[in-house]
Amino acid sequence: MEFNVNRGSQPAAARPAPSAASAGASGNGKPHSKMSGLGNPKWLRVVFVALLFGATILVAAIALLLYFGGPKESNLIDTKKQQAVFLTNGQVYFGKINEISKGYLTLSNIYYLNVNQQVQPNQKDANGNSNTNNSISLVKLGCELHGPVDRMVVNRDQVTFWENLKDDGQVSKAIAQWVQQNPNGQKCSTNTNSNSTNTTTKP
Repeated sequence: MEFNVNRGSQPAAARPAPSAASAGASGNGKPHSKMSGLGNPKWLRVVFVALLFGATILVAAIALLLYFGGPKESNLIDTKKQQAVFLTNGQVYFGKINEISKGYLTLSNIYYLNVNQQVQPNQKDANGNSNTNNSISLVKLGCELHGPVDRMVVNRDQVTFWENLKDDGQVSKAIAQWVQQNPNGQKCSTNTNSNSTNTTTKP
């Protein structure tokens, strides 16, 4: 028997080289696409971060505008006029507002009203009520028992409201009259701290 010893030494048939189409195919048999990068969410993250950064800057700008750009209450003070400060306990003080903020209010050149009720005996009005006259005096702060200085600091939450006074009002006229009668300032020993507006009211 003859054996072909060259059978096992024959070279294997050459396999065809892979084509470009097959080389670009993925492991699952699907070809890669050049536009496959659009499916990557990284660009969405960049856009989101940019929008978030822009929104933060916008909110900060609006907050600064509201805090610094709005009208300040101190700009509403007419420095040429007197002011009236109404407190939550019903007391009213007149003078010059020097400083005002969210925490406190400072007032100088201070005056307040003193109301004295004078009942006239055996005199009644048409309704049978006793005839009562109210004598209102304007008092300059400073000669009280505790001897306060002419400057007051009031907590802002104790102030109901404040307002500028007209020059032709009774309080402004009474203050001008007091200053005219006391050119050298207040002297408590001579009892010149009280100056009546000479106003009598009836209920």
